[in-house]
Parts: sequence; structure tokens; C-alpha cells
Amino acid sequence: VLFATCELGVFDLLAEAPGPLDVAAVAAGVGASAHGTEVLLDICVSLKLLKVETRGGKASYRNTELSSDYLTTVSPTSQCSMLKYMGRTSYRCWGHLADAVREGRNQYLETFGVPAEELFTAIYRSDGERLQFMQALQEVWSVNGRSVLTAFDLSVFPLMCDLGGDFFKDPLPEADLYILARVLHDWADGKCSHLLERIYHTCKPGGGILVIESLLDEDRRGPLLTQLYSLNMLVQTEGQERTPTQYHMLLSSAGFRDFQFKKTGAIYDAILARK
Repeated sequence: VLFATCELGVFDLLAEAPGPLDVAAVAAGVGASAHGTEVLLDICVSLKLLKVETRGGKASYRNTELSSDYLTTVSPTSQCSMLKYMGRTSYRCWGHLADAVREGRNQYLETFGVPAEELFTAIYRSDGERLQFMQALQEVWSVNGRSVLTAFDLSVFPLMCDLGGDFFKDPLPEADLYILARVLHDWADGKCSHLLERIYHTCKPGGGILVIESLLDEDRRGPLLTQLYSLNMLVQTEGQERTPTQYHMLLSSAGFRDFQFKKTGAIYDAILARK
């Protein structure tokens, strides 16, 4: 329901309107059937994504504070691009969850006709999808960035490098701190080790690495959201979510020391290690 409502542009339409809109106005505004729109709007009310006012037997709808903050593109904390990406890409892969469990691999071939080892070909399957995914990642940090960047005192690292590009092949720039945000969970241990070793060899003595991921409990039975993320890694990548101990082993085997981690209480947690 959330994916479809974002895709149709319902929340943006209501945000731009001078007041609440009835079913006919919303249906016309998003180019949808009146019947389908009414069913969708009423479900959104039950989900507390919309509010409804009834006058003279006629219902009119408006955004809640939650939807205004996170589901309209004009909001500085909008998550619209992420939700559209999830609806168009992640959600489609989840339709093959049973096959992913049977085979132990992602479902890009079945979903998009893309070889399983080409993780980002499906995500970047058009210029529009590529830009939407990049915007989606930026949106995540508009909500979760502060908690992970303030988990440790980073003032001793004047030059920071947020790694993207082809970090398996391209030369890595010099920096005091390398940031890997939601990167390692995409890859199997071998590729993680290769990347971390590359960073270690480029990193200055005394420099550091900040890993931002959603950490599993040591018994791997929680938090529930992180377990679901790990299942998403199964259907979409070759990686998994990991425990602090697993990340400690990966970082120490690459040469990093002074391992620390902090659970932020939010979706993403922070790990800091030094060369």
C-alpha cells in the first residue's frame, strides 16, 4: 500500500492542495480510477498515513504529520525515492523469497533477467533508476545520518572519504578516515576482506575506518528489522547483515586495530577501527 501510494503521487498531491481533497479530486489528480483510489485512501487512513474528514456524507483526505514529514518529495526528510526503489526493485525480488532460500542466492536473474553476480546492473537498469537509487541513499542519511556520525569523536580525522565508485578496482584517494556506509552488507566475506585490505594499505598510520551497518545481536536472533535486512540481502545481494564479532574478525584480519562499535538505538549502528 505504501509503495503504490508513493508511486501514484498521492501524498505529493495532497501536500500541494490548499485543503483536503475528495476521492474524485485525488483520482483525477493521480490519473487513477475512483473506485481504486477510494479503497487505497481508506486503507491509508487505517494505516494512519492519511486523515479523513466527512462533511455532508462526503469524505475528504489530507496527509498526517508522518506522511508530510517522510512521504512528500518537498520534505527535507523525504523517503520517497527509497520507497519507490524498494517498490520497483526490492519488493519484486521478495516475490521469489522461497527460491532464494532454496538456492541461497539473489533473485535478479528471475526478476530482471540480470545475472546474479551483477548486483548493481539491476539497480542501475536505466539512468532514471540509477539516479533514483542515489537519491534514495541520500534520503536515508537525512534521517539516520546524525546518529551514526556522532557515535564517535571524529574530530581527529580532518579529511574523510565516503567510498563509492568501483572501490574494488579504482585507486583509492588518500584520507584520514574512510567511511563504508551500507557497503559491506552487500558482499560475501571474501570480497569484504579484499576491500578492507585495499583500504588498509591506502590508509595512513593512525588513520581509521568507519563502518555503518545495521548490527545483528551476537546470537543472530535480533533485532527483527536487522534480520529482515539480512533476508533482503539474500534476495538482492551476495552478502548479509553481521554481528559485531563478525565485523571485528573482518577488520582485524585486514590489519585494523582498536575496534569499537556503538549501537545507536536507531536503524544503523557504527563501527570504528584504526590502522
